[in-house]
Amino acid sequence: MNQYGNTAQNEIYQGKVRPSISFRFEEMERLAREKLEDGPFYYVAGGAGGEETMRANRHALESWQIVPRMLRNTENRDLSVTLLGETFPSPLMLAPIGVQSIVHPDGELASARAAASMNVPFIASSASTFSLEEIAAVMGDATRWFQLYWSREPEIAASMIKRAESAGYSAIVVTLDAPMMAWRESDLENTYLPFLWGEGVGNYVKDPAFRSMLKDPPEKDKKAAAALWARVFGNAALTWEDLGFLREHTSLPILLKGILHPEDAQLAIEHGIDGIIVSNHGGRQVDGAIGALDTLPLISQVVNGRIPILFDSGIRRGADVVKALALGASAILLGRPYMYGLTLAGEQGVKDVIRNVLADLDLTLALSGQTSVSELNRSLLINVRDSQWQKEKTHNLRE
Repeated sequence: MNQYGNTAQNEIYQGKVRPSISFRFEEMERLAREKLEDGPFYYVAGGAGGEETMRANRHALESWQIVPRMLRNTENRDLSVTLLGETFPSPLMLAPIGVQSIVHPDGELASARAAASMNVPFIASSASTFSLEEIAAVMGDATRWFQLYWSREPEIAASMIKRAESAGYSAIVVTLDAPMMAWRESDLENTYLPFLWGEGVGNYVKDPAFRSMLKDPPEKDKKAAAALWARVFGNAALTWEDLGFLREHTSLPILLKGILHPEDAQLAIEHGIDGIIVSNHGGRQVDGAIGALDTLPLISQVVNGRIPILFDSGIRRGADVVKALALGASAILLGRPYMYGLTLAGEQGVKDVIRNVLADLDLTLALSGQTSVSELNRSLLINVRDSQWQKEKTHNLRE
């Protein structure tokens, strides 16, 4: 992806490319608000409680600032990264987001097609409206991972893992921070939970283990299927010792999503996990939690390169990606921006979001005096909340 950003913006300036969406995240969010009803919009845009964690995510990203270097010959750049033995052209992935049909009828199928066409891995959610097999079918040979919400019924979890393997998914992402849904004030005010109306349960109603627990098939008795989903979704009784169950049912790499504490990162390594994703679920689960980026340096120090660290929560633009990579992430999961692209322009909207973030990333990399995302490190950044850094640098310069 050498000079990706230069090419992309030149095509736009010259009128060769007509964007389907705004370049500004804030404008996309505003337009999505105009297009969607209250329930779907706030289900995507909202967070837990008073949304302190959502604000903390952005505050953390804004507190770390890039200090560009000059005369470094950044004519040629390399955005590629290697994860779990596979090389990808960029560090960008599409985060697992469920029930995408609430913002566009093509839902996950449109996002998956967009990811495949842009050569960006797609992480399919357990809570998708379309089944994991349907998603795989529109992606061809493109890289896809499967995100597992570990069901209260182990047979369902094992069945979904088996299906993912059969459908060509190359890793399992286990979300840990949502064993139950958080107190989300907007969703409660709108009495909006799409799963109860049959949205976002595609993987369940197509699952043989799930279907075997119903008296009648879901097609015949949707109410009973919804009730069963509500009973089996999530599992708050899980412990670290339960991770062995996953190893018994798959040989695929396993990543744990929702890690925020350095001790949990260490425990993941001790339990043979292949990677972790530093995330607070985009502020949707624990109100008042730490901003995800604020914990990334501590986790990176503990992990010390032994397993890959991925990151999400609050990513909006290319500069955000640079900051997270510099603080120890190997790759970045993009969430709400592509959901707004999907809302406004379907598959093309998701493609344009991916292109814009990658172009911004490439140009920010070059203008910061860097040539490779895999070589980014903390020396590129300062934290404006840390006055001691500034004092030390000023002292060293005077010497």
